[in-house]
Amino acid sequence: MSYICPVVICGQEFTADTIRRIQETVENAPGMSRVALSRRTCEWLGWRRANGRWKEMSCRVALLKMQRRGIIHLPPAAARPPGRCRNTKESGQTGEPHPIRCRLAALGSVELIKVGSADSSASRRWNALMDRHHYLGSGPLCGAQMRYLIHSARDGWLGGLAFSAAAWSVAGRDRWIGWDKRTREQHVNRVIGNSRFLILPWVDVPNLASHVLALCTARLREDYRGRYGTEPVLVETFVERDRFKGTCYRAANWVHVGRTQGRGRQDRANRCAVAVKDVYVLPLIPTWRERLCEGPPPPDDERRWPTGSGDWAEEEFGRAELGDARRHTRLVIVARDLYDRPQANIPQACQSRSKTKAAYRLFEHPDTTMDKILASHYEATLTRVGREPVVLAVQDTTSLNYSTHPETKGLGPIGSKPEGLVGLEVHDTMAFNVAGTPLGLLDVQCWARDPEAFGKKHRRHALPIEAKERHKWLVSFRKAAVAQQRCPHTLFVSVGDREADIYELFHLAVTEAAGPKLLVRAERDRLLAEGQGHLWEELGHTPAAGMQTLRVPRRGKRPARDAHLEVRFASVRLQPPKRQSDLDDVRIWAILAQEIEAPAGVEPLRWMLLSTLAVSTVEEAVEKLAWYAGRWGIDVYHRTLKSGCQVEHRQLGSADRIEACLAIDMVVAWRIFHLTKLGRETPNVPCTVFFEEAEWKALSAYVRHNPLPPEQPPTLREAIHMTASLGGFLGRKGDGEPGTKSLWLGLQRLDDLTSLWQFMADNFAPHLLRPPVFSNPG
Repeated sequence: MSYICPVVICGQEFTADTIRRIQETVENAPGMSRVALSRRTCEWLGWRRANGRWKEMSCRVALLKMQRRGIIHLPPAAARPPGRCRNTKESGQTGEPHPIRCRLAALGSVELIKVGSADSSASRRWNALMDRHHYLGSGPLCGAQMRYLIHSARDGWLGGLAFSAAAWSVAGRDRWIGWDKRTREQHVNRVIGNSRFLILPWVDVPNLASHVLALCTARLREDYRGRYGTEPVLVETFVERDRFKGTCYRAANWVHVGRTQGRGRQDRANRCAVAVKDVYVLPLIPTWRERLCEGPPPPDDERRWPTGSGDWAEEEFGRAELGDARRHTRLVIVARDLYDRPQANIPQACQSRSKTKAAYRLFEHPDTTMDKILASHYEATLTRVGREPVVLAVQDTTSLNYSTHPETKGLGPIGSKPEGLVGLEVHDTMAFNVAGTPLGLLDVQCWARDPEAFGKKHRRHALPIEAKERHKWLVSFRKAAVAQQRCPHTLFVSVGDREADIYELFHLAVTEAAGPKLLVRAERDRLLAEGQGHLWEELGHTPAAGMQTLRVPRRGKRPARDAHLEVRFASVRLQPPKRQSDLDDVRIWAILAQEIEAPAGVEPLRWMLLSTLAVSTVEEAVEKLAWYAGRWGIDVYHRTLKSGCQVEHRQLGSADRIEACLAIDMVVAWRIFHLTKLGRETPNVPCTVFFEEAEWKALSAYVRHNPLPPEQPPTLREAIHMTASLGGFLGRKGDGEPGTKSLWLGLQRLDDLTSLWQFMADNFAPHLLRPPVFSNPG
């Protein structure tokens, strides 16, 4: 057997010795069944459940996956034994069922009866009910399972339900929890799925279904622990959209977290041959997120962040799992090409027909999704974030306009009219240090609005927040919460503008005490608890605690200026809105900053900031104002993305392909922005941290009109100034430091200069290159 590298499958590591031992057993005992082989493998590994039993089913799945990867060769599968004849007539009813129509209270006591062994009468009755009345039948159910019958003392059997193993991977659920692939593999066994739920068709009792769900979830953890020795912390279910509305789950406080893509768990060919389903989840304990996201940080070899410029694309995309090493290699190549020519279209950036076709094939592949591409960058971001004491997780929304390409499939309206502008909505979270240097993206959500839902704003009050677009703010906050767990020595502060003034977001931030802090600019004059009036009036009556001068950057034709602000702060308790009366009051700190003596014709600044960070002194209030002022960095980033990387000019035919390309463009835009800020934060480091040897030598030769490069590389600040000069930066005394626009234009010219310099050096001046380094010192 040629493949002996260790692998981790189903959360279990199979070493080279174990793999070799499995294959030798198959070869020496050809008559051994797969069941016997999985049991013996569990014994070798000591692979047990919490209740002490062997994890044979998980082992069987792992063996099958290793065979599909070509790691081992299993014996042929045994013929499936004929199923036992089920008594489908046994349903707990005699004769014709009589309709049951009454109020829930009239049913009397509703009892859940736990189904035991497969041979018990309760099991036979459960199977008969499901086979006769449930559209999926009685099974098979996957993995560990719990089954219940629903019984009324007055009317007998009312239905049944079952719980079994959770889905291995669901994009909406995983995003809502904050899982990456590693964390999901570690904790997916703590999630179970409600795989069957049946109320018999002749039972018409309002609120019965939600009542049964509440009864069951109240006892589910204890029943599961008694049978399997472990406790689930989250329950999920899938509701087929064409059949059901999921009303009972919403009434039982289950949360809608997304939709499936129409692929079953056996759909390896991506044919999307099954119905699309809504995904609902219900936490079983208050600390469910901590339990599902806990774990040791990744090994050092997985969190390393090399500083060599030649590896930047590998650093940001090297951990992307696209299902094939060739796609991973192509991803890195495309990223380099787009960074070298940020304003070019794809054929111009690739500079050859073969590379262009390969890039298009990459974007068309179903495994090349935005989430998979950015997962590697998120990991690199966490490495940089972990070195900072305080990180501002700034989130904001921007629209991408593709109206010039209306034939593109999958776009949605982005303007005020349904027949107007079309494109995509992007809500991203960028990590900044307190100096304003962008450290990378923490979360990106991209979607197209549904044209059919346009103009139905009046229905928004009847929908839960999970069904509204503003739920994006809560999703981003939860992503920051996962990052906070991964980087416990860093304080995360989630920062949002006035659009983030959402009571559910405040409630979430206060509830998750171990999560990140929240800093939001207020938009609404909220009602205070205990009859204390309204927020703005309360802060306006608070005496000024001090003065602060804030530098307001240039915006459009308005020059930069210094604003003098009066600062007030107080601790307040907000009362929930009438439509969220089920939520508790939240205590937060409010900071009011009002500009005095504003220039003529300029609207004075007036900020009301709401934060879960304690503010007890004027210095702490001023610090929070400075942190919020750093939110402007994400506006600069969005300008770099649109103008510098020209993302709105991508012509790829479908929204899915645009999203795949956009994932690369977003990292390229971050790197340009990062380079700009890093030149100000650490100007004296050698430029080799970002520029390759050929780049800085070509740059020096062109700008200084001297073909001989200097003995020492220039500093990062010098290299950035030289690059920006190629994009129009003059470097005069009053010009300050170069911005992102001159830098991205300069980078595009630098790529052509580097190619020419490399050709001339290779063919006419090899002495300008470094001498080769041999691995053999002799």
